[in-house]
Amino acid sequence: MDPMSPRNGGILGRLTDLLMGPAGPPKDLSADMLAVDRTRLAYERTMMAWIRTGLSLITFGFSIYKFFQIQELSTPLREGIIGARSFGFIMILTGLFAVLLGGLEHRKQMRSFRAAGMPVPPSLAAIIGGMVFLLGVLGLVAVAFRQ
Repeated sequence: MDPMSPRNGGILGRLTDLLMGPAGPPKDLSADMLAVDRTRLAYERTMMAWIRTGLSLITFGFSIYKFFQIQELSTPLREGIIGARSFGFIMILTGLFAVLLGGLEHRKQMRSFRAAGMPVPPSLAAIIGGMVFLLGVLGLVAVAFRQ
């Protein structure tokens, strides 16, 4: 036998096992499990897209509100059909609604995985979504009660 062979534990064999993993198929991975993981990760990416959209709307709404609040200090603005404060408020509400809808859809999909008996780890995207939702609620409160 060759001392460098991966099968007999030679130096090169150990290095190959370290870099590429042991030879042979993984013991607990099947095509079905990999498909479930790909689908679950697609749902995670979709949730993150909802979060990005909601966060953008929340940030944009709050920024519009603050910009026109600062602008009003120097020159009073005439309000049209809808004022800057109302527009910012609506944008923040729309962002909160987007994060909420994305979270509800994500929760529904994760429940369907669990109902099918698939092992689903806790969703980090859902945790981030909850944090963004709370951030949006704080922004909404700041716009609603600040004159």
